[in-house]
Amino acid sequence: MTRARSDQQRHFPTGEPTNISRRRFLLGSAGVAGGALVLGFGIPLGAPKAMAQSAPPPIQPTVPAFIEIRPDDTVRFLSPFMEGGQGVHTAMAQIVAEELDMDPSVFVVESAPAGKVFQVMQGGMRITGGSMSVRLTYDFMRRLGASARAMLLQAAAGRLGVAVDTLSTEPGVVLHKASGRSLRYGELAPSALDLPVPDQSTLKLKDPAQFRWIGQPVARLDVYEKSVGKAIYTIDCAVDDMLHAAVQHAPRLGQTIGTIRNEDQVNAMKGVHSIHRLDGAVAVVAQRWWHAKQAAEALLVDWRDPEPDPEQRYMPADFSSDAFLDSLAASTDAGEEAESEGDLAGAMDNASQTIEATYRSQYLHHAQLEPPSALARFNPDGTLDVWAPNQAPDMFQGDMARVAGLDPSQVTIHSPLLGGFFGRHFLYPSGNPYPQAIKLAKATGRPIKLIWSREEEFLRDPLRPIAAVRFRAGLDDKGMPVAIEAVSACEGPTEGIANKRGPSIDESALEGLTKKAYAIPNRRIAQHFVKNPVMLAYWRSVGNSMNDFFYETFLDEVADKGGIDPFELRLNLLRDNDRLTTLLRSVEELAGGWKRGPFTAADGTRRARGVAMASPFGSEAAAMAEVSLRDGEVVVHDVWEAIDPGSIVNPAIIEAQVNSAAALGLSQVLMEEAVYKEGEPVAHNYDLYQILRPDQMPRVHVKIVESGAQMGGIGEPPLPAVPPAVANAVSTLTGQRVRSMPLSRLTFES
Repeated sequence: MTRARSDQQRHFPTGEPTNISRRRFLLGSAGVAGGALVLGFGIPLGAPKAMAQSAPPPIQPTVPAFIEIRPDDTVRFLSPFMEGGQGVHTAMAQIVAEELDMDPSVFVVESAPAGKVFQVMQGGMRITGGSMSVRLTYDFMRRLGASARAMLLQAAAGRLGVAVDTLSTEPGVVLHKASGRSLRYGELAPSALDLPVPDQSTLKLKDPAQFRWIGQPVARLDVYEKSVGKAIYTIDCAVDDMLHAAVQHAPRLGQTIGTIRNEDQVNAMKGVHSIHRLDGAVAVVAQRWWHAKQAAEALLVDWRDPEPDPEQRYMPADFSSDAFLDSLAASTDAGEEAESEGDLAGAMDNASQTIEATYRSQYLHHAQLEPPSALARFNPDGTLDVWAPNQAPDMFQGDMARVAGLDPSQVTIHSPLLGGFFGRHFLYPSGNPYPQAIKLAKATGRPIKLIWSREEEFLRDPLRPIAAVRFRAGLDDKGMPVAIEAVSACEGPTEGIANKRGPSIDESALEGLTKKAYAIPNRRIAQHFVKNPVMLAYWRSVGNSMNDFFYETFLDEVADKGGIDPFELRLNLLRDNDRLTTLLRSVEELAGGWKRGPFTAADGTRRARGVAMASPFGSEAAAMAEVSLRDGEVVVHDVWEAIDPGSIVNPAIIEAQVNSAAALGLSQVLMEEAVYKEGEPVAHNYDLYQILRPDQMPRVHVKIVESGAQMGGIGEPPLPAVPPAVANAVSTLTGQRVRSMPLSRLTFES
């Protein structure tokens, strides 16, 4: 079994750039190779390009990143961001390698531990999410590589007895062309180790025209180990003397343990070490996980409902997700305004015609491949080590310390690869296994590896929120929209995590409804806050995942009401926006032209196309989809997507992310749905929670448009335009207006 190695967490002073080689005594205990050049410095972080025009410069924090150049000419890079399949470790290596002038293929990238030195984003924040990793640290990472290169050049000048400005570099080598001499980076590392980090104002970054690797389809650094089974996830980790644990959660959130009717019998089962009562769960510790799982499932627990408490999230026994969604859709509350422009009431009164419709979406699971797990070990000195999948090491470290009753400095968090992302690995009350693992390790005095079975995961996975949106629009005498209103009855994920209504509207509840680029002069966007009994969470592309479906499908409905082709309507509404007009024309060209239909394809099937746009996380996306029906089921044949992230690092990663996002968007619109009846989820595994099958995956065609705008995100932006493009195509094909997801709930005539 793979064993997790505990690297001692490093803490270095902050402030001006500092060469930590003077603290050599730390390096051996930190697992750093002898003679390595290690940079641990604070580069004052100004407003990155992605944010410079939209926000004032923040208070300048001191932030670091770590590079280790080894004598064998390989590079160990500690990434501040987690790798969960999105390619961020490769992208980070590309950016640093570009300015360092070293082939990124020689990089070994690991997730950095918790600590202020790794908080490289604005305001000292460090999370892997919101498609922020590359776009918010691009300049920082370039300067990191450039600083390392400058130190190597300085060391080479001393070794060769020449002026620095007579030297140049080729990948991994410093050259003195006049004498024909050269030195490898690995040779120079011991000398460079004692040099000061250069003043950041003296660094000269590369002209993008000279880039070797940025902008190129550099191969993923993690593919080989994943392909041969060497990649390490939390579920693979093990330490000496550990026990295994499994849990049985209360069937409904908020319930507590009454009595365990067969505790003695379960204690006598094979391999069982002990039985434990936790908050809302019972746990069994055993020598093997399978024995723990069997014993946990065998426990007969009388679960008790809690006393009424408005501060506690509680799932009532009569809760139905269908009935709850119906109640949201029936709401007439005007909501709290998030966005208001023009004179909505006047424009509606003077409109030549009006249209109203209510749209709705479903709860969704994250359904990541790796089941939740955690490994906790208390050490003889009272410190705690925890291995856990996470998207925010410093936040998790703080909460782990709270659970254990320790200071954060006494907790070391290890962040293996994530076996699936989608927003699952944030701090969700009742949604993470590490508090249980910590408590069990403390109770038993042994390291505990806890794995939630898939059934327990489906019971406690925090869900993508549910919403119903009431739309109104007013059209002029030419059929063009002059007014639009959207009121969303929902609870946003940030509100759900906080378990309360915040002082202002949760932006993540309405993104995709607000800040639309369409030139509709009179508009009002509002939220009617309604608390849910389920635990809510972020999901890939967050609010955009459902709100762009709502808005873009209603926009097609508006187009039909006004007698205008929906593609032409969008072009008209974007006529003063060159960037989005170019993007829309790009997807049209990619698809071989706009052909709404219905039409008969070469294979004799009757088909139609839909179009939609989205602007999530600093990027712009436009999608088209072509569909048909087979035995009443929607078949998606092709998805064309044009994406404009401003500028790019790795086009191969972008194309992979568009394919991945398209698959998840299709799964959402076609079939995914978490249904609750009588307070419990209907699906406890994938037999009843349907996800997109391989034979349902269409051809995905990708076009990257580099507009030169501020760099946007990649992981999430390709998703939101896909569901409405499919729904709009289905509405055209069937003549039946689609106003909800998933489409599997609807009946279509072939």
